Amino acid sequence: MNIQIFGTKKSADTRKAERFFKERGIKFQSVDLREKGLSKGEFQSVMQASGGLDAMLDSDCKDKELLTLIRYLDPSQKIDKVLENQTVLKQPIVRNGRQATLGYAPDVWKSWE
Repeated sequence: MNIQIFGTKKSADTRKAERFFKERGIKFQSVDLREKGLSKGEFQSVMQASGGLDAMLDSDCKDKELLTLIRYLDPSQKIDKVLENQTVLKQPIVRNGRQATLGYAPDVWKSWE
């Protein structure tokens, strides 16, 4: 397994995901969305695995104005805007190769073991 966890330090679900893998002795790479974030290729891979951009957007994010702007942008501009402001994404994003989950999903992660 090659687990990557994308999230922020303030996200409770991100911390729970890290704890889930630590408790099972599974190595993972943790990436802070505020510092580094997803590359365009990683983003495209997660988007395909999770059902598209709309499924990735967090309707409960703090920046509601930015989220509204992204929803009404031309489709060709949405991805670039999200890549600039990745805190509008559901957290954590957990990748295992081409598989990915959004949010806290221990039932799915157990199937990866």
